Amino acid sequence: MSNRAENIRNITVVGHASKGKTTLCEALLNVAGATERMGKVADGNTVMDFDAEEKKRKVSINSAVASTEYKGKSINIIDTPGLFDFAMGSAEGIRAADTALIVVSARSGLAVGAEKAFKNAGSKGLSRIFVATKMDDDRADFYKSFNGIVAKFGTQVCPIVVPVLTAGATRSYYNMIEDKAYVYDNKTKKEVAPEPADAARFEAIKAVFAEAVAATDDELMEKYFEGEPLTKEEKIKGLKIGVADGSIIPVFALSGATGVACDMLLDFIADVCPSPKSEYAIDADGEPVELTADENGTLAAVCFKTVADPFIGKLSYFKVVSGKLTSSTQIYNANTGKEERMGKIVKMFGSKQTDTDTLCAGEIGAVTKLAGFSTGDTLCSPDNIVKLDGVNVPTATYKMAVSAVKKGEEEKIASGISRLCEEDPSLSYVNNLETHQQILSGLGEQQMDVVISRLKDKFGVEANVSVPKIAYRETITKKVSAQGRHKKQSGGHGQFGDVFIEFEPYDTEKLEFAERVVGGSVPKNFFPAVEKGLNECMEKGVLAGYPMVGIKATLYDGSYHPVDSSEMSFKMAATLAFKEGVSNAMPVLLEPIVTLRAIVNDDAMGDIIGDINRRRGRVLGMTPNGDGTQEILAEVPDGEMNTFSTSMRQITQGRGSFTTEFARYERAPEHISQKIISEANVE
Repeated sequence: MSNRAENIRNITVVGHASKGKTTLCEALLNVAGATERMGKVADGNTVMDFDAEEKKRKVSINSAVASTEYKGKSINIIDTPGLFDFAMGSAEGIRAADTALIVVSARSGLAVGAEKAFKNAGSKGLSRIFVATKMDDDRADFYKSFNGIVAKFGTQVCPIVVPVLTAGATRSYYNMIEDKAYVYDNKTKKEVAPEPADAARFEAIKAVFAEAVAATDDELMEKYFEGEPLTKEEKIKGLKIGVADGSIIPVFALSGATGVACDMLLDFIADVCPSPKSEYAIDADGEPVELTADENGTLAAVCFKTVADPFIGKLSYFKVVSGKLTSSTQIYNANTGKEERMGKIVKMFGSKQTDTDTLCAGEIGAVTKLAGFSTGDTLCSPDNIVKLDGVNVPTATYKMAVSAVKKGEEEKIASGISRLCEEDPSLSYVNNLETHQQILSGLGEQQMDVVISRLKDKFGVEANVSVPKIAYRETITKKVSAQGRHKKQSGGHGQFGDVFIEFEPYDTEKLEFAERVVGGSVPKNFFPAVEKGLNECMEKGVLAGYPMVGIKATLYDGSYHPVDSSEMSFKMAATLAFKEGVSNAMPVLLEPIVTLRAIVNDDAMGDIIGDINRRRGRVLGMTPNGDGTQEILAEVPDGEMNTFSTSMRQITQGRGSFTTEFARYERAPEHISQKIISEANVE
């Protein structure tokens, strides 16, 4: 078949966790003839959930791609995880697709994950389709779910395939485009008369469909007002326009588990869903340039997913936006500015790879062993450099300290996590030089569990996670003077240094050193030694061993011995003066304060503010966003933020998000200080 862009359909399946996304993908592939039988998530034998962790947990963790053909169209289906901890997978799918299938359960209706997927897909200009699956469940209520979608997203929601009910049970499925009803017996499809139990509601839904389609085109609207029925071809024409521009949000009822009515969704994907659209990129001069989905155009492909496996090597998933990618193509990474040797090109079907010579504009595939490419990078020609939008990486807000179970395996852990961070950019891994901990940041506890499990399975190293230490500071609150006298005689030359130093609070990060010595009581050549001794003492405070800040030390007197005095002697004398002076200067503990910016749905505002207050936070202001959410600006002690990510998700039901940024250090309350000091002394 032709690989021209108009015959390509890139579809991502998104929505809340456990609503049947992977099962729907399995059904679509089976109905399209790509598989001989349908696998089950519970049995661990689906095309899309092939990762060992996915099979073990019975839930999607990664995005996965399967390419198939149906009715002369090349369809790339991207299954994505619904758990919020693995939101990176959803971001990958949305970047690569042109249409989003938003899955809801006909039993439980619209869920938060579907709402977020709708918003994220819309922000990227994707066409959107709601799929109400699990119609085989006895408790399924399509019309309740449909009304919930309409209430949330308005009159652009348009029914395409709906159930015909008899005594509350689904008797058949009515296709608005064909104006026909069908019953399914296993995989056998048979046309029947609709005969709905609630004829009035059924006719109202048909009217909603007809009006939505007619509104997309002046000719169709004129025919609709004249009372003439629209033909199937006219309906498809109107749907193409409405789905492409977002004025129509189709809704389908089906069962992924049995495959019932999935053929009608596939027909719609092939006949109505948009082919790959043009995109804007930035050229070498920083100017915007439009790239059309033309295989003869400028080469530009975006890497939307990376797999870094210790056994099979690196696999980079690409969507070709423009031009043609072949095994002989000279390639350039617009993000790194480096050329790279082309690897083997493959088409993906879950875990299976099929070699191919070419990826044309609009197509999705993968390239092996491209060491220099990361998720979000643009592949282009060195002769025509362009840079596409990357992948929207979710912000990591959950942090844990990682440590090796066995001593000496720290490097293996660091190497393994670095490889996993290549696969999942929502993870980050840094070495905190202050607390001497390896800090792993991500989206939540389940993501951390998967990382630790993969470290063991993929890289053969075991690790533990714990709550990260907080980088406290110490300072003084009172001006004092202290003497430091170091004298030691051990035969021959002795050691002698004597200093008087004034310590006072000062607005500075590092030690502010000054001197006002008169009469040469301390020779100038010993001043650097005194300053060095004080700076070394600043690294470890007298209360709990945390670094000290905000101190000015002024050397104002002392004495020396012409033979026994040395730099070391005065360094030791300064150390003694520091310990005595700082201990008497009413030292206090400082805790880091972060600026919190939280986006919260209106009905969760009160609970989130209450949670911030319980964390000793101060709410500075609230700003409405106009979409049912508000931004809360607050300052909160960093030591209280470790569980905020979990609380935010629970209180907002996953709708909320937040970022934090270091603001300053502030004096810790006495009861907090005592607890930290006692814990430090125990250690």
